[in-house]
Amino acid sequence: MAQPGGSRPVTVSDVQQLVKRKDEVEAQIKACYELLEGQKGVGMDEPLVDAEGFPRDDIDLYQVRTARHNIICLQNDHKALMKQVEEALHQLHAREKEKHAKDEAEALAEAMSQTQSLPQAFAKVNAVTPGSPANISGLQVDDEIVEFGSVNVNNFQNLQNIATVVQHSEGRPLSVTVLRSGKKVHVGLTPKRWAGKGLLGCNIIPLQR
Repeated sequence: MAQPGGSRPVTVSDVQQLVKRKDEVEAQIKACYELLEGQKGVGMDEPLVDAEGFPRDDIDLYQVRTARHNIICLQNDHKALMKQVEEALHQLHAREKEKHAKDEAEALAEAMSQTQSLPQAFAKVNAVTPGSPANISGLQVDDEIVEFGSVNVNNFQNLQNIATVVQHSEGRPLSVTVLRSGKKVHVGLTPKRWAGKGLLGCNIIPLQR
């Protein structure tokens, strides 16, 4: 397992392993203290000799010394593990923060590139009659027209340009590109006679630039 500061980035799994080891060390420390408690409660500091300076015979001196030594070693291990857990969590948090900032920057860059690459519209749909060819094709009110058949911002002069294309395309699908909510949308519009007026059933106005 990679340790904090190692060559491989720390993962959540690494932190979980460190915490597991910390819990195991804590359990071992607790077991050692319980052993000392069972030896007349000598603890870590009680003297192991009697009043006359002789080794006490009411406790298992070897067990007590071993338990005390183990507690000191385990406490050092515990301290080191706690530091590793803290460093690992710090690295995870920093990486998550960095990833979030990167994601935000990428989203902003994408939004800006989309805005910059959007073509220029020359007219706008300000009315669509229900059941009309325009309505059936999916045209919506406030759609800004970028291309209407062969008409685009470079050759558009007035609405007569669109009327001419419509008359010449009766019964044939026209490729229409509009801007809707900041995105390009392609619509297949077939001018034809229907119950209402004209061949489209929508009203288009030129955009003032």
